[in-house]
Amino acid sequence: EECLAIERLHDMMFRMSKPYGTMGLASVAISGVDLALWDLAGKLHGKPVWQLLGGPARERIFCYATGNDTDWQLELGFRAVKLACPYGPADGLDGLRRNEELVARTRDLVGDEVEVMLDCYMAFDVEYTVRLAERLRPYRLKWIEEYLIPEDMEGHRQVRARLPWQTLATGEHWHTVWPFAEAIRQRMVDIVQPDIHWVGGLTAIRTICHMAEAAGIAVILHGGGNSAFGQHLSYAMPQIPWLECFIGTPPGVPLAEAWRAPGASVPEGGYLVPNDGPGFGLEIAPDELEPFF
Repeated sequence: EECLAIERLHDMMFRMSKPYGTMGLASVAISGVDLALWDLAGKLHGKPVWQLLGGPARERIFCYATGNDTDWQLELGFRAVKLACPYGPADGLDGLRRNEELVARTRDLVGDEVEVMLDCYMAFDVEYTVRLAERLRPYRLKWIEEYLIPEDMEGHRQVRARLPWQTLATGEHWHTVWPFAEAIRQRMVDIVQPDIHWVGGLTAIRTICHMAEAAGIAVILHGGGNSAFGQHLSYAMPQIPWLECFIGTPPGVPLAEAWRAPGASVPEGGYLVPNDGPGFGLEIAPDELEPFF
């Protein structure tokens, strides 16, 4: 097959997976092949992928930090932080109170000039989402994220109807462009969050960006700041305003010592500029591949 016919190859992979289902592992496999094709295209042309996509949409990308070591994230220069919500419906009223205490402490720590978000990781139902959002309204959350399981599209519609004032985000566990098309068309959320490694690769997210742009909905990749793939795409797409950076280093350990994904740039002062190497700028030594062959 012609390796530069990436849209055609993506469509072929999507359709050939239909007998056994495209969602889940098949979508992850398609993502890997798609990203390899974009990397190859960049290397053949001698250009970074972000240039193949039309060039940078901005001089640098604003980054936010995910993780609950907020004081360390502020020290690193991040001006937006996302918390992992520790309690859910099974924890009852006490859990609601403790969730509020976490958000209240964080708002008190960061002040009014830092954005705060909350990641609920598919743990809630509609009723709990509404009750928690109403309780947290005084703390001015930038968004509440992934509050329902990804299959519950009707639940997403209900939450949107009951919380018209709250910015809602989800999508990291949606595979292919089709759930995004439905969510964007019905305006279930304000921000969609595809994962470039799971949704079908760069080709799928480029389609999602164009759909979202027409509806005035933002796109922010799940974990986009932790790999060269997400960094290159986000740098080139006007519809992607922020990069998520999961901070796995303990407080006091510089990011550069643990930012080990090949080709990935390290955020500095809350911003990031991707590498300008050909393709995704990946440089993998032959001995790193030996265990796989």
